Amino acid sequence: MAAAAEQTQITGNKVLITITAMMAALMSVLDISIVNVALSDIRASFGTPLDQIAWVSTGYAMANITVIPISGWFQRRYGFRKYFAASVLLFTVASALCGLAWNLPSLVVFRVIQGIGGGAIIPTAQNILFGRYPQKEHGMAGALFGLGSITGPLLGPTIGGYLINWFSWHWIFLINVPIGLLVAFLAYRFIEQPTFKSDTAPVDGTGIALLGVGMVSLQYVLEEGNRDGWFEDLRISVLAIVCTVSLITFVVHELEIEHPVVDFSIFKDPTYAASTGLNFLIGTALFGGSFLFSLYCGSIMRYEALDIGLLFLKGSWIQIFVMPLVGRLVGKVDSRLLIAIGLLGNALSLWMNGHLTSTADSHTMMMPILVRSLSLGLCFVPLSVVALSNLSPRQRGSGAGLFNLTRELGGSIGLAWMSTFLTNQEKLFHTALAGDINVYNPIAQEQLAGARGVLGTRVFDPQLGALASLNLRLAAQSLMRAFNQSFLTLAFFFLLSLGLVLILKKESRGAKIDPAAH
Repeated sequence: MAAAAEQTQITGNKVLITITAMMAALMSVLDISIVNVALSDIRASFGTPLDQIAWVSTGYAMANITVIPISGWFQRRYGFRKYFAASVLLFTVASALCGLAWNLPSLVVFRVIQGIGGGAIIPTAQNILFGRYPQKEHGMAGALFGLGSITGPLLGPTIGGYLINWFSWHWIFLINVPIGLLVAFLAYRFIEQPTFKSDTAPVDGTGIALLGVGMVSLQYVLEEGNRDGWFEDLRISVLAIVCTVSLITFVVHELEIEHPVVDFSIFKDPTYAASTGLNFLIGTALFGGSFLFSLYCGSIMRYEALDIGLLFLKGSWIQIFVMPLVGRLVGKVDSRLLIAIGLLGNALSLWMNGHLTSTADSHTMMMPILVRSLSLGLCFVPLSVVALSNLSPRQRGSGAGLFNLTRELGGSIGLAWMSTFLTNQEKLFHTALAGDINVYNPIAQEQLAGARGVLGTRVFDPQLGALASLNLRLAAQSLMRAFNQSFLTLAFFFLLSLGLVLILKKESRGAKIDPAAH
C-alpha cells in the first residue's frame, strides 16, 4: 500500500524535471512584467504613437489567456513531454523574432505567438510538478512552482531595467533564447509518462473557436476599456456583447458534449470551486495593488524605472526562503489557517500602502512589499495544493489551466478596475478640494498671498501664477488621496475573500493518486 501511494504520473530525474519546470515558469511569467519597463524605449525606437504601444502587452495577454484553459486538453492529447517541449520552443522562437522585430505590427504579431507558447507553459509546468511528486510532497511541489511563477513579476522590472541600461530593449526578448533552448532539451530528455495513452477523442473545434473569440474580446475590453471610456465607445460595447455571448455559449457547449476541451465538471467539487474563487480574488488584489504601487512610486515619489524594480527586489527576496518553508508546513499545519493568515497579511500590506505619504523614506516604502511577499507565500502554496492535489491526473490538467486562468483574469480585471477607480477618485478629490478655495477660506487666501509674494514680479500676472501654483498643489494632493483610497479599497476587497476560506475542506493527507487515470 505504501509503495502504491508513492507512485507518480510522471517519472524521470526529479531534480532535473523540477529545475526544468521552474525555469520555464520563471521565463514565461518574467516576460509579462519585463516588457513593461521597455515600452518607452520600444516606442522611441519605432516612432510609435503613445496610444498604440500598449498592444505590445495586450497582444501577449490575449494569446496567453486564450491558451491557458485548454492546456489540459493538449496535455491529454500529446503528453507532457511533447506538449511542454513544443510550447517552450514556440516561446523561444517567438522571443527571438520579437528581438528582431522591425516595426510595431511585426512585434505585436510575434508577441501573440510568444503568448501562445507562454500560456501553455504555466499550467503545464505546474501539472508536471504535481505529476512528478507523490501526494505527500505536493506542498513542496506547489512551493517550487510558486518560486518560479510568483517571483517572475517581481524580478521582471529589475532585470529589464539592467538589460536596457546595459544593452537595448531587444535583449529583454533575446535573453530567452539560450534559456528556452536549454529548457526544451531538458524537458524532452527527462520527462517521461510511462502510462500515457493519447486522447484520441474528436477535436472540439467549436469549443476552441468560442473560447478564442470570447477570451480575446474580454481581454481587449479589459485592456482598452479605460482608455476608450468603456461603454461610451462603440467597439468596447460590441466586443463586450461578443465576449458575453461567446463565453456563455462556450460553457453551455462544454457541459453538453461528450468530449469537452475544458472539463467544467471539476467545479462540482466545492473545495476546488472555492480555491479557484480565492485565486481570482488574489489575482485581482495582487495585480491591481502592484499596478497602483508602481504608479505611485513613479508619479508621487518620482522614482526611475530601475529604482522601482530594485525596491520590489529588496522587498521580495524573502520569498525565496518562505516558499520552501511553507511547502514543508503543508500537510503538517491546516492549509486553511495558512491561507487565512496569508490573506490577512496581504490586506495589511495594502492598508500600509493606503497610509503612505509623499515624504516616505525607502524603508517605509519597502515594508508593504516585504509584508506582501511573506503573506503571498503563506497563501499561494497551500491554495494551489488544496485546489489541485486531490484531483485525478486526468482532471488536473483542466484544473491547473482554469486555476491559473482565474488568477490571470483576476489580474486583468484588477488592473482595469484600479486604473478606472484611481482616475475617478482623483477627479472627485480634486473637485472637493477645489470647492474649499474661496474668499471665505482664510487658509486658502493665506496660501494664495504667500504664492503671490514668492512669484513677485517674476511673472506678468502674480495672481494668475499663484492660482496656477495652487492648482498644481491641489492636483498632487488629489492624486495622493486617490492612491490612498484605492489601496484601502483593495484591502477591504481582500478581507472579503476570507469568507471563501470557510468553504475549503481540510486536505486529505492519505489520498492516493492513480497513475493510470490519465
